[in-house]
Amino acid sequence: MRIGELAKRGDCDVETVRFYEREGLLDVPAREANGYRRYAEGHLVQLNFIRHCRSLGIGLPEVRLLRHFEANPELACDEVNQLVDHQIARIHQQIESLRLLEQQLRALRRTCRTSHKAGECGIMRNLAQAAEGE
Repeated sequence: MRIGELAKRGDCDVETVRFYEREGLLDVPAREANGYRRYAEGHLVQLNFIRHCRSLGIGLPEVRLLRHFEANPELACDEVNQLVDHQIARIHQQIESLRLLEQQLRALRRTCRTSHKAGECGIMRNLAQAAEGE
């Protein structure tokens, strides 16, 4: 299949396929006599694997490592377990950061409980003070 079909079947853009190929995440495809890339079903499996990892928030270096384990199924999976544990810890940190952000926004919202002109708005006043370094 050509790159357009691979992208369509993998539910992504052609540029995404090219990017993953440049990054070495997708195996290099064969070339036709006219120079066009020729992708096989295995490339679709690889693309789906990469996209699933990315949907889990896994970064490109970690996806590269997971692809290495995928290509070498005889390896012990201790490093894979550590990678996922690290990802879980990172997600917990993000959740905590989002909770703190929510608290800040709720406190900001409490500074303006009724409708005012923008010049009298507690939210706008707080934002302006923060911009001035107060």
